[in-house]
Amino acid sequence: MNICTQCVLPDTFPGIRFNDDGVCNHCQGYEKKKADLAGDKKRYQQKFIELIRQMKQQDQRPYDVIIAYSGGKDSSYTLMLLKKEYGLRVLAMTFDHGFMSPQAFTNIRQMTTALGVDHIVLAPAGMVLINAFRKSMETDIYPMKALERASAICNTCINLVKSSVLKTAIEMGIPFIAYGWSPGQAPIASSVMKLNVPMIRQMQEAMWRTTGMLIGDEIRPYMLNQRHYRDLLSTHPDEAENVSLYAVHPLAFHEYHEKSIAEEIRKLGWLSPNDTDSNSTNCLLNSLANKIHIKRYRFHPYAFEIAGLVREGCMTREEGLAKLLTPPDPDVMDIVQKKLDAPSAPSEIDVR
Repeated sequence: MNICTQCVLPDTFPGIRFNDDGVCNHCQGYEKKKADLAGDKKRYQQKFIELIRQMKQQDQRPYDVIIAYSGGKDSSYTLMLLKKEYGLRVLAMTFDHGFMSPQAFTNIRQMTTALGVDHIVLAPAGMVLINAFRKSMETDIYPMKALERASAICNTCINLVKSSVLKTAIEMGIPFIAYGWSPGQAPIASSVMKLNVPMIRQMQEAMWRTTGMLIGDEIRPYMLNQRHYRDLLSTHPDEAENVSLYAVHPLAFHEYHEKSIAEEIRKLGWLSPNDTDSNSTNCLLNSLANKIHIKRYRFHPYAFEIAGLVREGCMTREEGLAKLLTPPDPDVMDIVQKKLDAPSAPSEIDVR
């Protein structure tokens, strides 16, 4: 396997090309826009600040932003930014997929308590998700563009998380939906994105064609229905594109370095789990999902994200390669596999 001499993308990554110096086309494209990146980050951060200012004029809302909160380092740091730097009224929402590290739950309680943030948990019936994850392992349901950035299992989980958080935001009239995606996951151009009804319908239809095929009708509690679209259009009945709802990814326009982020949230009591793999700080299922993805597609599902972080100087190439090549804990993998194989299972794995 050949690997880009500047980032970590291998020659097995879809559509990759190398020049004579072994530099991939993604790195070459990045060099052309690198000079504008600092200005873009400042512009999108100012856009977010201006939207907050406009939103603050409408004080009747109980919350300014809802965040998809996994308890991992990135979402924990994003939670801290929203509360402390931007002064927002935050509602944290955790989607308990049944494979969270016990330390992640401890971190969630610690961070929400320290920051004074309200928190809700959505925990689907265990076998609904276990069956969905099993089928994700066995079928090719997602397009390759989605699989370039996450494993099939992660795509299933992410779709359910995003739809559940969106549904809650609409029901509670919350104008911002925040995610703790790193700069390698969310490009700067999507860091402050206005949502509209046609876009939301398209996302829901895509979710039904993919994740819905795995779960069937049991997916309906996590999807929007016509009432939610009526609520969205209630203030602008003839202007579907003028819905006041935004998806934001603050880490895309903030300084990002894994070590400094971990140091900041440790001050609030956050601790790194010792039972997750090198690319997750909350999910026990991640290592098995990565293993299956690598075997099927011959590239690591985190390679694209890590490559982006290396290009932006958020980590060295050596650090990125180490994250991709560090083997998972076989004992955790065994416990996860047994839970997926079991006819029934408890809602939480306790790995000591």
